[in-house]
Amino acid sequence: MTKLQTTAGTALVLGLLLVALSGCEKGPAEKAGESIDDAAEKVGESFEDARD
Repeated sequence: MTKLQTTAGTALVLGLLLVALSGCEKGPAEKAGESIDDAAEKVGESFEDARD
């Protein structure tokens, strides 16, 4: 697999996790969701860099 495919796959998985955790109440799950948000944002930036 190419780096672009790997990055896109990772972004997809993180997106699905974000959707799954979006209904969680505040607490440890919310903190985990925030961590996933940060990771997804970094993956998105990497995806844009790879595209350029």
